[in-house]
Amino acid sequence: MIRDWAELKAFALGLELPQVTHATPWGHEALKAFGKMWCWWSYYEDGAVFKVLHEEREMLIAADPETFFLHPHYAPHNLVLVLAGRIDPGWARARLLQQWRDLAPKRFLREWDAR
Repeated sequence: MIRDWAELKAFALGLELPQVTHATPWGHEALKAFGKMWCWWSYYEDGAVFKVLHEEREMLIAADPETFFLHPHYAPHNLVLVLAGRIDPGWARARLLQQWRDLAPKRFLREWDAR
């Protein structure tokens, strides 16, 4: 299980995806992909923030409320929090890859997938 931001950041960077950069939006460390927020730790809770579809967020929270939760700050957005120490690496890998693909320009993905 991934326990904190240092482990999540190392895990995400270990995926070795192109166009991922360090950033400090609002004074907090994060990773961006293609210039957009990609991987970060919540400023409000001890957990990671992941992008999800609204319906998926509701399903995740209902299925495992001890792992997935929401802070009011993130409620208007398609985001879910995953409690520190309960972040499954397999789930995180799949989610980070999907988020990276969602942020990538279509032209870039065509070239990337062709390799």
